[in-house]
Amino acid sequence: MGIRARGLRRGHGQGQLRHLAALIFALLMFAFGAGRAEAANCFGATSQGATGPANWQSYCWLDFSGYNDVAARSTGGQAMSYTLPDGTLMTFTLRISGAAIRGAASPSWAGSAVGNTAFLGIAGAPILYQSAAGTTVATISNITLTPPAGASQITSYMFVAADGESSNDGESLTFQTNGGNWLALDNSGPISGSLYPNSSGLGTQTFTVTGVGGTVGANIVGSTTPTSLTTTIVGGGLQGVMFAVRFASIKLNMQITGARAAAADQFTFNINATLGGTTLATGTSSGTGNGPFSAATLTTASALPLTLVQAMAGGSTNPLTDYQSSLSCVNTSSSSTPLPSGVITTSYSFGALQFGDSVTCTFTNTVFPHLQLSKALGGTGRRFTTDQFVMNINQGSTTVATTTTTGTGATVTTGTTPQVMVTPLTAYTFTELGAGATSLTQYTSAMTCTNAFTGSTTTLPTTVGGAVTPRMGDVISCTITNTRRTGNATLTLVKSSTVLSDPVNGSTNPKAIPGAVVLYSILVSNTGTLAVDSNSVLVIDSLPVEMRVGTAATPSFTQGSPTSGLTFNATNDVRYSSAATAPTTFAGCTYTPTSAYDAAVKFVCFNPKGTMAGSTGTPPSFTVSIQAQMQ
Repeated sequence: MGIRARGLRRGHGQGQLRHLAALIFALLMFAFGAGRAEAANCFGATSQGATGPANWQSYCWLDFSGYNDVAARSTGGQAMSYTLPDGTLMTFTLRISGAAIRGAASPSWAGSAVGNTAFLGIAGAPILYQSAAGTTVATISNITLTPPAGASQITSYMFVAADGESSNDGESLTFQTNGGNWLALDNSGPISGSLYPNSSGLGTQTFTVTGVGGTVGANIVGSTTPTSLTTTIVGGGLQGVMFAVRFASIKLNMQITGARAAAADQFTFNINATLGGTTLATGTSSGTGNGPFSAATLTTASALPLTLVQAMAGGSTNPLTDYQSSLSCVNTSSSSTPLPSGVITTSYSFGALQFGDSVTCTFTNTVFPHLQLSKALGGTGRRFTTDQFVMNINQGSTTVATTTTTGTGATVTTGTTPQVMVTPLTAYTFTELGAGATSLTQYTSAMTCTNAFTGSTTTLPTTVGGAVTPRMGDVISCTITNTRRTGNATLTLVKSSTVLSDPVNGSTNPKAIPGAVVLYSILVSNTGTLAVDSNSVLVIDSLPVEMRVGTAATPSFTQGSPTSGLTFNATNDVRYSSAATAPTTFAGCTYTPTSAYDAAVKFVCFNPKGTMAGSTGTPPSFTVSIQAQMQ
């Protein structure tokens, strides 16, 4: 562009050139500044200050470092864009008219409340501050909030207005909103004394601050979900305003009471958007401790409905159903937001936070009782190579977990039951049986138990067959150790009876009713490796009180497999006793029955002859039987 200055005095011509250059610069600034959004952030204070509110961290003050006076005073205004801490994008148009104004740091001067007594350390230029006395009108329009990816549309947010300097005599601030009526949020105290300017309009869409003499504090008010805001700033000296978006925050943590069911068990806990289920914040437990762990933290500018959930993390052994999860929350802000307390759940629809909320929630996971039983062998291993053991955890007559060992010598495989979740405050026993021909009489047994919940007061059993009544948080493991005995001859007895006939049914499906005839049998086995001394096998059996035996006894003797090696004579090797206490020798059995089923007979004595063989893995045995009658 060419400029000519013919016929002008030098000074006047230079003035016109300077004016024209300024005009060109302004036009360029308008062309390149008015239509471009100034990207910025909002900043929180770094400390509360002496008079700051308890929820000072819930305010994010808009930075006006990018304020462009030329663009803001243009017809289209200055386009502003802010990326909020939760990823929300807020945009609006700022238009300025009247007395000069600029973006300024906090505190704006030594007597202001914000920056001196409250909300200390706000970064950037959070104050629109007059640079000349008079009236300035700041219009914020077309406010739009775009939620972060994965979140639903924002339907509610809180826009905050505050005195950025101090309102003294002849000064005022007027905030007009098209959003929710102005609410009193907080105050910032004066640098001395307790004086505040006059104010009016709470509960309406126009809030006015009217200055008074002296050192004053600052009012902080909020309006929900406005799309435009007009602020009239009247400064006798200089005056300033601040704007913020008020946030709500929620932290979700988890902790463990008692023990983990397995050391590998870990938990993931999420804050999700209720609509769509997008995870907005997440945390995961780690290590073997009980926590609490690093929290999932969400700071949000919008009233999004939230759901708090947890699940087992990858690599865990047990499902979440093995744990009882309870949720409790606290709020450091005075708020009517409903809070769960001890709610048993793994997924809780929290609803929407209120602006200013500072909520901390904790899932507390307590494992349902878990039990496990293992087998160990002493250094000498098995008595016989074929010996195996059945390990059982029982609740009454019900077996809730079992395993049968394999292996040889001192090696035990498949010797641990599955870990089983059980009912709290219910008694369970730890028992073992010999598998197949294995006899536990050839072993001494000891049981030791541990509880992964070291703080539990549950009493642990110390002997095989002992009972435990576990409680929530208990993870109990017991081991039964069997040590084989030295060489021995050990006789075991197993009694049984079979109904042969009854007075009603005869021999067709007979029942054990009075008058029924039964075959009463005793199985005798030698589980030891050594043979029994010659003629020393003596069985003196105390008859059940409901049975009668007499001349109809018809004793019989049946060899087992392997055979016992004994002989038996029904005339010489069976005797009876009517004594009140058991005889100690075969010769002490001296009673002769007088009837087919003699009520006087209390003991039956058997003394087969010869040497009973020792066991080589399957015990040699024999069975003696007599006929009796039910009474």
